[in-house]
Amino acid sequence: MFTEMREIMNRQHCFCGKWIADDEFFNIKPRNVFHRQLEKVNIPCDERRDCHTLFRKQFDYNRDFTSATIYISADDYYKLYINGQFVAQGPAPAYHFEYNYNVIDVHPYLVKGKNTIAVHTLYQGLINRVWQSGDNRHGLILDLDIDGDNVLASDETFKTHRHSAYSETGVVGNQTQFLETYDSRSAEVGFADMNFDDSSWEYAKIHHFDDHCLKEQISSMLVFEKKLPVKEKWNGNSVLIDFGSNYVGYLVMTAIGKGGDVVTVRCGQELDEDGNVRFILRANCKYEETWILSDGESSLDWFDYKSFRYAQICIPDGCALSGVHMNVRHYPFTLQANLKEKYASDAQLKKVWNLCVHTQQYGVQEVIQDCMEREKGFYVGDGCYTALTHMILTRDDSIVKKLIHDSFSSGFITDGLVTCLDCSFMQEIAEYPLMLVYLILWHYNFTGDREFLEENYAKVVLLLDSYRRNYEKNFLLNNLDRWCVVEWPKNFQDNYDADISEGKVCRDVHISINAYYIAAIKAANRISEILKLPLYRDENPLKDAFMSAFYDKERHLFKDSESSDHISLIGNVFPFAFELCPDDECKNNIIQMLEHRGIHSLSMFGTFLALMGYIRSHREDLVEASLRDEGAWLRMLREGATTTFESWGKNTKWNTSLFHMTFSYAAAFMADFDLNSIF
Repeated sequence: MFTEMREIMNRQHCFCGKWIADDEFFNIKPRNVFHRQLEKVNIPCDERRDCHTLFRKQFDYNRDFTSATIYISADDYYKLYINGQFVAQGPAPAYHFEYNYNVIDVHPYLVKGKNTIAVHTLYQGLINRVWQSGDNRHGLILDLDIDGDNVLASDETFKTHRHSAYSETGVVGNQTQFLETYDSRSAEVGFADMNFDDSSWEYAKIHHFDDHCLKEQISSMLVFEKKLPVKEKWNGNSVLIDFGSNYVGYLVMTAIGKGGDVVTVRCGQELDEDGNVRFILRANCKYEETWILSDGESSLDWFDYKSFRYAQICIPDGCALSGVHMNVRHYPFTLQANLKEKYASDAQLKKVWNLCVHTQQYGVQEVIQDCMEREKGFYVGDGCYTALTHMILTRDDSIVKKLIHDSFSSGFITDGLVTCLDCSFMQEIAEYPLMLVYLILWHYNFTGDREFLEENYAKVVLLLDSYRRNYEKNFLLNNLDRWCVVEWPKNFQDNYDADISEGKVCRDVHISINAYYIAAIKAANRISEILKLPLYRDENPLKDAFMSAFYDKERHLFKDSESSDHISLIGNVFPFAFELCPDDECKNNIIQMLEHRGIHSLSMFGTFLALMGYIRSHREDLVEASLRDEGAWLRMLREGATTTFESWGKNTKWNTSLFHMTFSYAAAFMADFDLNSIF
């Protein structure tokens, strides 16, 4: 796998095709959507949004052939069909200056003679965490090579038309996606079929102002599974569908009815007290949409995906449904790790393992997302722990590499990098880039990929130099013009005594960010040792300043900030995890706090670090005790979790996602793998 990734990174396709677009987009200049988070910027994006644009091309190939490859990309997204069959979709999100294209074997779909290529593209047009959209960049580019020769390239002979079946009926989550009303009466339904009549369509135009720089996608493309309902329950004209677990994907079905009949579809992750689908999710997404039928048989064709377990379908009189299933999408996943032998016979811990593995298998998409519904964001911080877990479980490092690469690519926005990658939503969290540094070291410790380590060391130095230049004074970080999370959700911050409010400069000198800073510098020094280079810098002055500012010698614990005497659990987890305790008494005091309060007193960041501290302290017994904490993963299971929650319980956060990746990292601590070899 590691060699394959290297080969992809070293080869690039030179396109014969041009970026093409329709009349609305071909002559529009790109718009800058990038800025520092604290800058007051207004980006209007109501003029172009939810644009579903179709492209078609028919061609003849009258020779026998042994290979056929399509090189394809679209902005924001595409779904590719050949001769009426769905082939693939993509690309993975990326910045426009290294925009991903996909390489797809299409030999099974082509025939000798007449062929039809059809592509459904979407320009979403929203400023959000999903794509770099709202920037007026839209279009399609593709090449088709058969037996090594280019036989088709995107140009002005392609036909294009807007797909009128999709209409905007609201936006869900944090401006994440449009609710779709799908109208099966649309003239464009069936556009992918070979015999579809596109004679009234206009010809595409070459995009005059396109500025994409293309790069082959190093991560894998999505795979799809057909999931049938495990239960169906009819009540009059309404049917309740249960797929048995939360998944990510598309509801698919066929209906027979009259033209203009309206089917109401509600999806959700749980049921309400009356046994109906709770379609207003705890994560503040309202999954209620409509489907308008044509005369006779119609098929539902949603474009954007949702995270759900249940569907409630309400049909009009005289309508009949058939073929209801879910088209589940996820990153390729082959489990290569086993549950530790000592846990394998424990029914409770086996359920925790299965919960986390299932979440990893079906939660990772084209990128590591935090949650599957409210944000769908490629977050660096919790993504580090999720990606590490994915690599341990699968022995596939492609997702880790994409996270590392794309994080450093965000340096064009700010030298301190951004929080959420490959998107137009600007956010900066101070800890996240520092976490990236030790992920790079962990990746090397796992893979032994020295070349990748060498490629990233100079970037690590530039990152740490930016923190040193912009924020360090007397060996401590302060005056950060970026948010410090410390712990999330904030009701788990244990009254942490520093002003870390989002949207303002953090003036307080506090323990969390300085512990992360030292941990990153220690990791950088370790990398320099591996590469036989001079140390990045001397750690000792920073450690001395850290102890002087935060350590309470009388209580043998750490204070939250330089100006406070408050001692919090979360504030002490950082020095414990990063081996900054001055002696065993301090370390034991922190362990006692953790045992007394329970791991459920922490949340997504503190819990990982506490478990890491236990591993580094050779206290596997405390790792096991944490996994058995009745208020942690076992609580999720008691509350009916089939995927890990965003917090320990459904009501422990005000907008809890019930399909959130972060807490799946328990699997990394349960796998038959020596984490000390990584940490």
